[in-house]
Amino acid sequence: MASKAFSKSLLFFYLSLSRQLASLLSLHRKDHLKLEKNNVSLRHHLHSKTIVLDVGGGLLRSSPTFPYFMLVALEAGCVLRGLLLLLLYPLLCCLSQQVALQVMVLVSFLGIKEEEFRAGRAVLPKYLLEDVGLEAFEVLRKARKKVCVSNMPRVMVEVFLKEYLEVEVVVGRELKVFGGYYTGLMEDESKVESLEKIFGEEELDGGVLGFGSCIKSPQHQLFSYCKAVHVATEAEKRNWHALPREQYPKPLVFHDGRMAFRPTPMATLAMFLWFPFGISLTIFRSIVFVVLPFEISLPIGAATGMTNRLVSPPPTSTDDGGKYKLFVCNHRTLLDPVYISGALNKHVGAVTYSISPISETLSPIRTARLTRSKEEDRRRMERLLRQGDLVVCPEGTTCREPYLLRFSPLFMELTDEVVPVAVATRVGMFHGTTASGLKVLDSFYFLMNPWPEYDVEFLRSIPTGSCSSNSRYEVANLVQREIASALGFQCTTLTRKDKYMMLAGNEGIVNSKTKHTS
Repeated sequence: MASKAFSKSLLFFYLSLSRQLASLLSLHRKDHLKLEKNNVSLRHHLHSKTIVLDVGGGLLRSSPTFPYFMLVALEAGCVLRGLLLLLLYPLLCCLSQQVALQVMVLVSFLGIKEEEFRAGRAVLPKYLLEDVGLEAFEVLRKARKKVCVSNMPRVMVEVFLKEYLEVEVVVGRELKVFGGYYTGLMEDESKVESLEKIFGEEELDGGVLGFGSCIKSPQHQLFSYCKAVHVATEAEKRNWHALPREQYPKPLVFHDGRMAFRPTPMATLAMFLWFPFGISLTIFRSIVFVVLPFEISLPIGAATGMTNRLVSPPPTSTDDGGKYKLFVCNHRTLLDPVYISGALNKHVGAVTYSISPISETLSPIRTARLTRSKEEDRRRMERLLRQGDLVVCPEGTTCREPYLLRFSPLFMELTDEVVPVAVATRVGMFHGTTASGLKVLDSFYFLMNPWPEYDVEFLRSIPTGSCSSNSRYEVANLVQREIASALGFQCTTLTRKDKYMMLAGNEGIVNSKTKHTS
């Protein structure tokens, strides 16, 4: 009898505990959201709702924020700052999440000038977009009002969320500033503005839903306004798909920074181990291309890991009354004319808008600077074209993504026929271009990659005739479309000025002292 009474008491206690747990978890059971791409009820459910979404716990597929702070340390700081952050990584793994966050903020931001910090606009959006989960994006996209909360400082995620994901409100920690420089400390935000003050009570009549992890921090107090919260588990996030590029609300055309990979701890360690050997390899490759003829330098470059592909052969050389050919190519790096010269197996001339004196000295081909004065630039290009074949890049600046910027029609006035050249590059560790960094290092960074690749494809010649002021724009657009079609790129009307205003805060004029805000 005693054992039976004990069993009944134990059963009663179990049922009572179960009811209490059920009441505590009712917030998550009620109106529970399911992450299914084709869930019609979910889409209908979100149209009239305001959603509070946690960036790290509910939007990005990977929860660790270390790679983003490493990007800030390397791109806004320096190599030594990034090395220090990497050396502290074992310690960060032993600390609590909030303490580790404060250490990463301190190392990444201490001493960086506030008005010159552009990594949040120019560098981080690319990596954050690549980390967005498609399933979480579907939830965000269908909501009527969007609020994103983040443990990372607001300056790191605001541009990404507002400009690329069309989020109305971003709530994140503010960084302390002293004398115009970041101190590496975050402001104390014990109180967060209520949603009623953010949107107004009438805007919240449809209800508020939460999505993400429920971390106890000031920013995540906004989840208390939600009548239902979906907690995305790590196991669930591992099954999410990456957001395809074609579904970006705003195309990612421009981005800056030297890193061509996501700097996870292991990948960053591999980069630092490669760095000393990469510098030696860069010096060797540079000497080979400057000193030796193309017949010898190209095979040696291939032996060191450089891949050079000639997709289609150059046009046959004909004596057209002593006239030389004008090659028109898209612009990927400063080495475009060098690789075209290698494909032609002869030296050609090239014109550029901005090139350092060191690059001019080391260039194996003749180069000339443009002045942005139409008449003067035309005279310079005509003079170079009378001396030999000439390569021009009408985009005026490099573009890393699969897009072509607007082509300047100036080259149409130089000759009766142009030869379009489609150029493609691939790198795995460092980008060989920059908008705000030292341009003298562009070619060296490209050659520092373990396996840099270059594809050159000569297309059919396009006659220009005696272009009038109107038809030359049409021919320039035709050349742009032909190159874009060969590469599988998209044409845009964006210009060099658009790129530099976004990435560097100026109009792309060399040694410009005037700064503008984008």
